[in-house]
Amino acid sequence: MTGFSSSHRATADAYDAVAVLYAELFRDALDALPLDRAVLAAFAETVRAAGAGPVAELGCGPGHLTAHLRELGLDVFGVDLSPVMIGLAREAYPDLRFELGSMDALDLADGRLHGVVSWYSVIHAPPADVPSYLTEFRRVLAPGGTLLLGFFESEGGPVTAFDHKVTTAYRWPVDGLAGLAGAAGFTEVGRMLREPLEGERFRQGRLLMRAGK
Repeated sequence: MTGFSSSHRATADAYDAVAVLYAELFRDALDALPLDRAVLAAFAETVRAAGAGPVAELGCGPGHLTAHLRELGLDVFGVDLSPVMIGLAREAYPDLRFELGSMDALDLADGRLHGVVSWYSVIHAPPADVPSYLTEFRRVLAPGGTLLLGFFESEGGPVTAFDHKVTTAYRWPVDGLAGLAGAAGFTEVGRMLREPLEGERFRQGRLLMRAGK
């Protein structure tokens, strides 16, 4: 964890502590989420239509979503803060690449990626830090590259902290997050709001964005 901030280390430690249980709970979660699968399929199709190129899942956890994106035909790898999560991902999917790192300081050249998925990974970032994450996503994406954000939506309210089961997280108004992404150089392609299912507390938001030329 050398070079990571204290907040990054705290988040990584929190996920290290629950990594095995987390992997078990979410390994097959997409099977019961047809709308989420549809959004991920739309992301994959958008990336493929723009030409073959690498995709990163940032905040990949135990790797199940990275593997799903590979099944959708993408050249994908995962990045996560948690060493235990990365270890579980490498064990479960040895034919995929997983790297330890922070998504606000990626070890990637400018314009290297054709796609970025941040699926419930910026939710733990303090709201004031989120613009820097989006700026980093834009830096590593080639012009015309695609960004998919998955997050907890605040249902018309402001950015709101809540007691996430792992560590403090934030719900975002979809317009507010879209506005920050626009300021970072993205254009909105589409959005989806999904009402909470049984066992979920909050509305779920998805934003599909394209990096500017």
